[in-house]
Amino acid sequence: SEILSGLVGSEMCIRDSSKKLLNFENEQNLNFNLLSDPEHKIAEAYGVWGLKKFMGREFMGIIRSTFIIDKSGIIRLVMPKVNTKTHHEDALLWIKENNL
Repeated sequence: SEILSGLVGSEMCIRDSSKKLLNFENEQNLNFNLLSDPEHKIAEAYGVWGLKKFMGREFMGIIRSTFIIDKSGIIRLVMPKVNTKTHHEDALLWIKENNL
């Protein structure tokens, strides 16, 4: 969709191969592409690769965040540490309120 063309979520930068992601996109009938980032270079550039803690374990991984980017390629909003239950609504509301 037009809205998704300017929305980048860090979870869209997946460490799987391009072939696996393409298969997943086709199986799920996604209307957007997932980004293969197996060496996490893009995640590092966006500052979303870092130390995570889960069940007493520490490890490096994707820090769930969203970047709303306008049609000129300018990052208009960064949403770190998103609430997964309301995030999609929060992001769409911000996009609509800011006429993107």
